[in-house]
Order: sequence, then structure tokens, then C-alpha cells
Amino acid sequence: MPNITVELLAGRTVEQRRRFARAVADSAVEILGAREQDVRMVFTEITADTVANGGVLASEDDSRAGVVAALADVD
Repeated sequence: MPNITVELLAGRTVEQRRRFARAVADSAVEILGAREQDVRMVFTEITADTVANGGVLASEDDSRAGVVAALADVD
């Protein structure tokens, strides 16, 4: 039984998580031979000030500002 943990910056829509879960579950069935009902996925939403890339908080990283801002605008 695959247990899959997904960490995402907060702001993804339910539909985005639903589509992602479907695609990953389908892949686990196809590639790992898992039964669909046994593929477990847990989404953890993180905020831009709780993750760093290259030692820089995502909330303070100008190269990621567009992504962080776009996710903040998603309802």
C-alpha cells in the first residue's frame, strides 16, 4: 500500500489537489501494481515563510515572488 506525502505551498485549489491525487494514484496503480483503493495520499500545505530554498525563505525570495503571489490570489 503506497503512502504518499505531498507538501505544497498553501493556495492550491481543491480541484488542483483532486486532479493531482488522481494522476498520482493512476501512476501508482500502473507502475507499482497497487490497488487503487490502497493508494493513500496526505497533502500538507506549507506557507511561504515556513520553507526555504537555498537558505532563503520562499516569502523573501524575489525569484519566487510571482509563484507565491499567484498562490495567495487563489480562492
